[in-house]
Amino acid sequence: MVLNTVDWIIIGSFFLFSLMVGLYAARSAGKSAAEFFLSGRNMPWWLLGVSMVATTFSTDTPNLVTDIVRQDGVAGNWVWWAFLLTGMLTVFVYARLWRRSGVMTDLAFYELRYSGRMASFLRGFRAIYLGAFFNIMVIAMVSLALIKIGAVMLQWSPAKTLIIASLVTVVYSTLGGLRGILLTDFFQFILAMIGSIGAAIILLRLPEVGGLQNLLQHESVAGHLNLLPDWSNNQELFVLLIMPLAVQWWSVWYPGAEPGGGGYIAQRMLSARSESGAAKATLFFNVAHYALRPWPWILVALASLVVFPDLASLREAFPHVDPQIIKHDLAYPAMLSKLPNGFLGLVVASLLAAFMSTVSTQLNWGSSYLVHDFYQRFINPKASEKKLVMAGRLSTILLMILSCFLALALENALDAFKILLQVGAGTGLIYILRWFWWRINAFSEVTAMVVSFGMALYFKFLHPLTTLPEISDAVKLVVGVLVTTVAWISVTLLTRPTERKTLLSFYQKIQPGGPGWKSIRTELGEPDPNGPQPSSLPNGILCMVLGCVAVYSALFATGYWLYGRTGLASLLTLITFVVVWTLSRIWKKTLSVRTKDTS
Repeated sequence: MVLNTVDWIIIGSFFLFSLMVGLYAARSAGKSAAEFFLSGRNMPWWLLGVSMVATTFSTDTPNLVTDIVRQDGVAGNWVWWAFLLTGMLTVFVYARLWRRSGVMTDLAFYELRYSGRMASFLRGFRAIYLGAFFNIMVIAMVSLALIKIGAVMLQWSPAKTLIIASLVTVVYSTLGGLRGILLTDFFQFILAMIGSIGAAIILLRLPEVGGLQNLLQHESVAGHLNLLPDWSNNQELFVLLIMPLAVQWWSVWYPGAEPGGGGYIAQRMLSARSESGAAKATLFFNVAHYALRPWPWILVALASLVVFPDLASLREAFPHVDPQIIKHDLAYPAMLSKLPNGFLGLVVASLLAAFMSTVSTQLNWGSSYLVHDFYQRFINPKASEKKLVMAGRLSTILLMILSCFLALALENALDAFKILLQVGAGTGLIYILRWFWWRINAFSEVTAMVVSFGMALYFKFLHPLTTLPEISDAVKLVVGVLVTTVAWISVTLLTRPTERKTLLSFYQKIQPGGPGWKSIRTELGEPDPNGPQPSSLPNGILCMVLGCVAVYSALFATGYWLYGRTGLASLLTLITFVVVWTLSRIWKKTLSVRTKDTS
């Protein structure tokens, strides 16, 4: 595979366009920290929604999906499909709460909800823990995928790939702030979708594949097509379906799928014009992320089983690539290397777009933590807006450099994904309940964070040294969740609650509702005529369930249309339309009660 002049013109044009957008947004981004990190809180919901989708469409995502499909079949994707429950809960319950809070970052929530020195410590520690450690890990995962793409499609060394792509990303991120990122995300998402869909169509027509029907009937693919695990295989059923749906979605903190919202998803919601705008943006993101986007990646992953049936075939096809990074996730860029010139340049540009949209968001989000929640809060509270913007730009550059070094040490996207899941295991329930149970305090969160991290270290480094039997990743996750949950609940009940004054102020500002605030409502003389209606929270949960049914039905319907199972596909399509109609009526009524749409 060799890129020709047309391919390089397309790639160069994309880089130039991204830099121009950054320059365009630089003037407004430099006005204040609120402009640099939140775009003035005046962004339309559709732009924020597209940005959320673009951010989660990273270079490592199709690689990760390919890795999963090749090893566990299509049903293996439940490891991330299960996070839809978290996403829909955020749409219909937490989006309005985040927007109503008015905080600059989701970490500022700690000193809004909790009191005392522990609240301040938690905010500062999480700023470093998430803004640096977790953020660098995520960017490194994305960068690892780009390294593999560069090695296969461009024959570039890891260092050359990272230097060129990172330099452009850092330039427009530091210049344009969140506004520049949102604008580039919009165009990058369109380019990325054209690239992934077009690639799937072309690659299915390869002589080795022979079209969709031949692919589905191929002996190497037939056993990988099920959308649900084998019900007769208890271990597979538990690992691939039961554990993600019963435990993982509510218990695990993962960037982009935080229980209760958080991270860059919260950043987008806080940038919306209104509460309803925040909810609409998050709804668009979840529908596009889970229902519209996976199938082009899945089809290419299935086709790779025909063209590159095992790791040995990948090593033979790409002898110039470091054998240490040749894992199943390399099969996706390996398939893309078979695209024709012209479209090849477009796909390379689309993958660069996927990398840049994710990394630019992670950089801006992580920088907002380091600047607003650590530097301004603890080091220089009187820093001018100019200094805060400068600190944001410098921390953006530093985060990118550290991430590149870590990326060079990683080998496999799925392994890194599992590490992040384990580190966050058991913390998710706090992020769901802290809005609705007054008893949770700062000690609860510190305990969960420390214990979950300790469990991850134990399973990674200490357990292999013991004489105890080896356990699966799924069991590790469940054990981590149980130990962490018991620990933080125990500490919650044994420590003093948040100061009453802080709880009263929080409830009056946020109006979360729910039975967990009964004593606070009594003290305030509820019912509050300006607060949420009694049906608000139950309606939100009902909408969450309906939203999940609609998206899963659409996801499965698409799959069965592709598989040629028209009867089941038609039924699921009908269910999708009926549930969407029902959901729209209930949600419209709920929104009219909650808030007046100002968007």
